[in-house]
Amino acid sequence: MPAPTALGGTAASAQPSASSRVALVTGGSRGIGRRTVGRLAADGYAVVVGYAGNRDEAEAAVQEAVTSGGRATAIRADVADEHAVAALFDTAEAEFGGVDVVVHAAGRMHLAPIAELDLADLDGLHRTNIRGTFVVVQQAARRVRPGGAIVTFSTSVLGLAFPRYGAYAAGKGAVEALTLILARELRGRDITANAVAPGPTATDLFLDGKDEETVARLAAQPPLERLGTPADIAEVVAFLAAPAGHWINGQVVRANGGIV
Repeated sequence: MPAPTALGGTAASAQPSASSRVALVTGGSRGIGRRTVGRLAADGYAVVVGYAGNRDEAEAAVQEAVTSGGRATAIRADVADEHAVAALFDTAEAEFGGVDVVVHAAGRMHLAPIAELDLADLDGLHRTNIRGTFVVVQQAARRVRPGGAIVTFSTSVLGLAFPRYGAYAAGKGAVEALTLILARELRGRDITANAVAPGPTATDLFLDGKDEETVARLAAQPPLERLGTPADIAEVVAFLAAPAGHWINGQVVRANGGIV
């Protein structure tokens, strides 16, 4: 498929077509990450699916990617382990020739009032969501090829300030800061870095522990009057990853249906 032109001139024309691009997606075995794997594969990307522990789900994501017409492989990696993440990138380079797009969708959520949160849970949450993001984007900054993109995940809860989300939102605030600074540090590399901040989205991670009344109340908040879906968010990621979205850089995209 022809690559849309976003920038014009030498930088845009030097970008490879989607059929020759390689994406690495952490958290690719479920939820938004899994839908992103399938979306990028449908565009012709070869995809490395990073997963934490559920090999069956990861292999199912690979099969979906292949069915969509792409190439894919699944690799287990703890995103907070720098050696495991380096090996993840090594695999992408060895099997597919390099890395053009990194989508860091891996994350954890633990909800509790600030006054009641067990600090062990805080440490575990931040190990994955802050350290894990830092480790992944550090490797991405070293290895993504010119014309590429790095996409991290924040949350619209930063603006909404829902009770019980204190620890989770604090970690995602760190992700936003890290991503915007990274975009500026990549000056001259022709690589973008953006964060996507979903609103309430119908994933297992979001729905876990919420009763029907709570889910209905959250679904009614956007002017579009529904929860987001993993497919909604994957479309945003795919745009940011593509040459058509390459002029968007150093931004937080709040994909939340219009919640303010």
